[in-house]
Amino acid sequence: MPVDTKAVSGRSVRGEPGSVQSVERAMKLLELLAQSGGASSLTDLATRSQLNISTCHHLLATLLKSGYVAKVPGRRTYALGARVLHLGQAFRRQVDLPQRAQPVLDRLNAATGEAVHLAVLQGDQVVTVAKSEGRQAVRVETGEIGVAEAPHATATGKAMLAWLPEEKTRRILAINGMARFTPGTITEVDALIEEMRHVRRNGYSLDREEFQLGVVCVGAAVRDHTGAVIGSISASAPAFRASEDHIIRMREAVTAGARDLSVELGGRESAATDPPETTST
Repeated sequence: MPVDTKAVSGRSVRGEPGSVQSVERAMKLLELLAQSGGASSLTDLATRSQLNISTCHHLLATLLKSGYVAKVPGRRTYALGARVLHLGQAFRRQVDLPQRAQPVLDRLNAATGEAVHLAVLQGDQVVTVAKSEGRQAVRVETGEIGVAEAPHATATGKAMLAWLPEEKTRRILAINGMARFTPGTITEVDALIEEMRHVRRNGYSLDREEFQLGVVCVGAAVRDHTGAVIGSISASAPAFRASEDHIIRMREAVTAGARDLSVELGGRESAATDPPETTST
């Protein structure tokens, strides 16, 4: 019996090498629905996508189950689902966040005189997306924008990990590893999970020379209008300048900045001290 190689591999013969045919077809249906500006029938979508009715129906059923497509009430037509809006908002948030955060970072920079960072969780990596350099004569060396940081050893990373479901935190740590950068780096998962409890209780995170010798950082989480943690901000100072009084000033400025940015994004002023999120991954 001849083997249908397309059925076995699930890959498109006509598409780009390595592309998955069913995914290409599903994306095409979403694009057609977007182009329609409203709703389209099964027959119309099948015709425009050059798919047979059965294949088109199965793909729409899958997209419907995932929330990317919705049935129009009272009509036998399909439209884009709410999940597409969620993706669009996430993309816009990612693009807009650094620009919207910059005034807050500048105020934090002026209040502390120290280097300030904004980081986000992109997939399973903590990535710096904006920064303001320190104003002091002696400043810490800061990472470049777009560079992934160690989530377990940085104030920005710990500020975000603390509010994730524990299973997601453990997964991120497993993927990124827990390399030792300095004698103070926490390299045991359970020890870091315990520290996350302190971060949630206090509303801020600390990096006491855990990522870089001679550098102390304070971080706090930033939330959006849904209450979800979407990033974190931090201030970094040379260890010789990081007296307890200065750390307190940094902590107050960072938590206030995180609160202001959260409010700017539609969050609540109490977000920094809210109970940890329990939504599943």
